[in-house]
Parts: sequence; C-alpha cells; structure tokens
Amino acid sequence: MPLHENEISAGLLAHDTSHQSKISQHTDGAGSIDAKPAIIGIYGIPGSGKTFLLNQLKHELSANLFHFYEGSEMIASLVPGGLKAFDEMDSQEKTHWREIAIDTIRSHSQTSGRTAVVTGHFMFWPEAEKEGCSVYTQNDLVTYTHILYLNIPIETIEQRRWNDASKPRPHTSVAHLFKWQQAEKTWLQSLCREHGILSSILTSDSTLKSRALVLLRDFSVHTQAYNEIQTQITLDASMALYQGSPETFLVLDGDRTLAAQDTGSLFWEKLHGSRQEASKDLLRSLFSGPLGYSYEAFRQAMLLYEDAVDEQNYDTICQHVASEVTIHPEFVSLLQLVAQQEHIGAIIVSCGLRRVWEKVLEKEGLSSTMTVIAGGRISDGFVVTAETKAAVVSRLQTLHGGYVWAFGDSPLDLPMLQMADEAIVVVGDKFTRSKSMESALLETMDQGGLRARQATLPRTASPRLSVSKLPVVDMNRIEMISALLRRRDRSARFPIYHATNKSAAKLLATPSRDAAVAGPALRKAHRQAGWYLACEFVANVIGMEDCPIAHVLGHGSTGSRLLHEKTTTIVAVMRAGDPMASGVSKAFPLAMYVHANKPSDLAPHHVQSQSQILLVDSVINSGKTIVEFVQHIRNIDANIRIVVVAGVVQGQCVSSSSATYKALALCGDVSLVTLRISSTKFTGSGTTDTGNRLFNTTHLL
Repeated sequence: MPLHENEISAGLLAHDTSHQSKISQHTDGAGSIDAKPAIIGIYGIPGSGKTFLLNQLKHELSANLFHFYEGSEMIASLVPGGLKAFDEMDSQEKTHWREIAIDTIRSHSQTSGRTAVVTGHFMFWPEAEKEGCSVYTQNDLVTYTHILYLNIPIETIEQRRWNDASKPRPHTSVAHLFKWQQAEKTWLQSLCREHGILSSILTSDSTLKSRALVLLRDFSVHTQAYNEIQTQITLDASMALYQGSPETFLVLDGDRTLAAQDTGSLFWEKLHGSRQEASKDLLRSLFSGPLGYSYEAFRQAMLLYEDAVDEQNYDTICQHVASEVTIHPEFVSLLQLVAQQEHIGAIIVSCGLRRVWEKVLEKEGLSSTMTVIAGGRISDGFVVTAETKAAVVSRLQTLHGGYVWAFGDSPLDLPMLQMADEAIVVVGDKFTRSKSMESALLETMDQGGLRARQATLPRTASPRLSVSKLPVVDMNRIEMISALLRRRDRSARFPIYHATNKSAAKLLATPSRDAAVAGPALRKAHRQAGWYLACEFVANVIGMEDCPIAHVLGHGSTGSRLLHEKTTTIVAVMRAGDPMASGVSKAFPLAMYVHANKPSDLAPHHVQSQSQILLVDSVINSGKTIVEFVQHIRNIDANIRIVVVAGVVQGQCVSSSSATYKALALCGDVSLVTLRISSTKFTGSGTTDTGNRLFNTTHLL
C-alpha cells in the first residue's frame, strides 16, 4: 500500500525506537502477547496462495478493525527506487529495510488499534542451493503475535506456479518444494514457541477461507484478560443451574482426578492410532518447551486440536474418548448425592477438553446437575490454566459466597488447592500419576501455602509424602461424606469486593509488583490505587449523595460525593497504608484523616459521631492486624460501618474457613475492598517489605 511522506517518517522513527527496545522485548518472550497489538503473519512457500487469501480476507473483515499488508508492497513503498532497488541491495541492507517495514506496520497498528494481517516470506531456497536462506528478522519475532502457515499440497503449489503468469518463477521440482515447505514448518514452529508467537496451519480445502476468518477474528480480541473475562461469564452463567445460591461448591479437576484416564492422550490415540506416540509428543514438547504451562501454551494446544481435526470429527472423537473414561466409583456416589442437594454445587474445572467431560457426565447421568469449565476449541471462548482454576475458586468464594472443596492431582491444581477452603489431593496409581507433583506439593506445603489431605484412588494406591504431613481421607467414610454435604451458616457474612481480573487492576498493580519501583514512584502508584478503589468500589459499597456545585457555565448544578462523606474517618494503618490512604482521601476530601500505628491510636473521637470508618492498609497477609483494628473499633462503636481497603490480600486469609474471615464475619457491618486477591503466600521482609520499599528504608536491616 502506498505511504505518504509523514507515514514513512513515522515508520523510520518506529524502527529506531524498536532497536532501542528490541532486546527487552525479545527477552519478554511468551508473556508479552497482551502488551502487543495483534499482528498476524501469513506465511507459506511461493505459490501457496498468500496474496489470494489476503484479498479474500479484505472483502470479509471490517477495515475498521483490520489492516491488510503485502510485505513486498510495504517494502516497495518505503525503499527509494522500490523493489527494483531493493533487489539490488546486499543482504544487510535488505534486512534493514525489512525491519523498517515490519516496524512501520507495528506503528500503524499501535496508533490505529487495528489488527494487522501481513503476508511475508520466511525463506528462499533455489533448488541449486544446498540450504535455504532465511529472510525473517529479529523485529518480526518481537512483532508478530500470531502466524498462519499455508500448508498447501505440493502438487497444487506446483500447478499454481506454472499458471501464475504475473509472477514468473524458476522451475522447481516437487521434491524440492516439499523439502522447502517442511523446512519452513519445522523452523517456524521452533521460533514461534521460543518467542511466544501462536501459530496455526491451514490446509488447502473448501474450509481454508472460513477457517482463516474464524482464527483472525479470535486472534484480534483474545488476550489473557479476555480469557479471564470469558471464564467468569461462563462460571456466573452456570449459577442458573441451581434453584438457589449454593452454600458449598465442589471444584474438581478432570484428568487423573475425577477419572484415572488422561483424556488428551486418549484423544490423540483415537485420532492417529498407531502414530499415537508422535501425536502425544506434540503436547509434551509444547508444555516442556519455552511456553511452559502458560496462557500462550494452552492457547497453542487449542490450535493443535483445531489444526488436527474439523468440528464434526472433533465431536466424534470426543464421544469415543468419553466412552472409555470411567469416573472413580467414589466420585460417582458422591456426585449422585450432591445432585440431590440444593445447597451444594459441583463444577469440573479442567485444562482438558470440555466436550469430552460433558459427554462423560452425560454418560453418568450427571450432566443436568454439573457444570464443566474447560476449553479445547475456539468456540469454547477460553482456555483453562492453573491461574484460571484458582480464579474460579476465588470467584465462587467471594462473589458467590461459597465454601469450596477443591480436588486435584497435579502441579497445575496447586493454586486452586491453595485458594480453596478444603483441599484434597487425589493420588492415583504410582505408575500413572503426575511425576512432578511430589516435589511441587512438598515445596508448596513447606512454604506454608497449602493445608491439604489426600485421597488415594484406587484405595490400593500408595500415598504421597508421609501420611502425617498429608493425612489420608477415605472418600467412602460417612464422616467425609457428612463433612462435604453439611449445611453451613450463612448468616455471618463478610462481603469481599476485588478487582483482581480487571484490566485497571493489572495496570495499577504492576508498579507495586515491580522490584525496580520504590520510594516516591511507588508511593504515587499506591495513591493511584487508593483513589481507584475509592471511586470504583468504596463509593459503590457505601453509596453516593448529591451535593451542590458551581457549573463551569456560571450557574448552580448538582454533583456527587460519598454518602456521609463529612462524617467519614479514613484510617491509614502505618506506615505502609499511608500512601494508599492518601489516594482514598483524595477521592473523599471531606473525610477525616487519621494515622494509626496500632489500634489504640484510634481514639473515641475518631469513631464516635462518625458514619463509617475506612481502614486502609497496603498488604494484608494473615489479617491479624486488621482484625485487631476492627475489634478495637467495635469496642468503641458496636454498629458503625467499617470498610477495609487494601492493595493486595492473600487468598487464604479471606477464604471462608480462615480465622480472619470468621473473626471479621462476626464483627457486624464489615466489608473488604482490595485491588487484587493473591493465590500465592508470600510475606515481604527486608528489601521486599512494602513499607521499606515505599520509604526507601530497605538498607536499614
């Protein structure tokens, strides 16, 4: 596409900027997808039909949401003298202009907010040459978020190359074209995994364009934040399954927990039969590679399923897999009992395939009383990660007020088990259970991040660790079943409001979590977080009232302020709570502001005749300090409203079974507002202590 002079200048500026940040972007690896605009490359050897597909996509996708680029046309528009001059350059000069081209595209995408779709060449390989010559650049690797590879049958490519008079190409044998294509696919896959680029392979059939459209629409919106929102929507919608609001939830992992089988391995076995090991290696190499078990890795796994089989065959294979999955008898009996109870809900939260587990539940007659939170296809809307599992438990506890029993078997379940009120580690046969769970479980427990018990299924399985460290429970015993099914007193409640999964919270929390940020910059970040929590949550919890204001046009008008703002006391729990409390004070400027190092610093005149107390601290770990403050306030005034405001709260501290939760639930009108709930248990000290970081006293140790 032709560019104006100012656009060329912008591209050159973007190129200069990218050189300064290239190293840091490169080392960010897989975790940087959310921070980059969606820029999607379309690759394939010459004759694959990249330009043809791009033109088809232009007619189907909105120009308000997508930009389309031919890589060679972009280079031609930037290089003085066009492609002819470019072809005469040496390889170093060509790399320079290729980098400027992709930087210009990235700059356009960042400025416009549109998804960029770019056709490009990965390598050239004349048949006379022993090896191909790659033409990708490092800037490509830090720019592209997704790549579609056109894996067109070689015979089709050869025919197209002969028939395309507009692009004269040298004659190349079918054997060499095949070798070229295989080399590109292998090399690209490795680079994509290393740099956190999601990739998908498209084949030449009647669904090529339709598949590309589905993928591009998904790629343009799907980020980790979007993934979390879609999970929340699905979870919240599943509450309609129940007559009332359940008091207790059972949250169960699927593979190796609810059943002994690994449904992912079974799927590939059904799909490829005797080539099962090679297929299983697809997932094994993915999760053992640079992406680990990240959001990007699970998204890539979903694309492997999408690439392997169409929707109809996917459903058929899932049916075959489900027919071979047997839920442990202990769980069948328990879930049948749960189905008869209105006060209990049961949810499968699996990193595996939703379709398989829905069919398994249908086979057991449990589909009408249980929900499955899992992915596997683009149409599912999300993937499930370890963090997703923990977030589901947290949402059930905080938003839906439930007491959560979690059951899991692998390291991916540990965040969920940590967050739950009751954690049961399911231990299977020694030869098939997770090999990495033993050390991960021991480390988590030794760090004080997990209190759990274990259930051996089958009962003949040998326990993990020692039974004194991880006590064994019998799923068949009446005491265990009674504990799971018992009613819970919901009269004593402690409302919790948090922004953990909101984009604003992630942005505001980043400086606080960044070890490089301290002193004035960190205090500013805490003030901003306090102001945000006051405006977004505290005002909603307490309510608003009208107030007279002078309109800019000179006449009187009506504004809004916190309900009873003039009779509000903001308490900064010193010293770490002061910056955040000052942010709350900025939002509510009429409120009294008090510093308190200890509960007794709050005098009766700070509480009496006031309408509400806002108790502000930066971090709540065990909750002991906050409980002491709240109980002190209650000794002065038994009924005054108390809202605790915090930057981060440890999840276990506010689980409904914790001592902190129970103590605060008995203190009357008390609620908690926090920027985020953390599933990890870490108490800062010395250089990591929040107070020391806020006031640059980390050296005073």
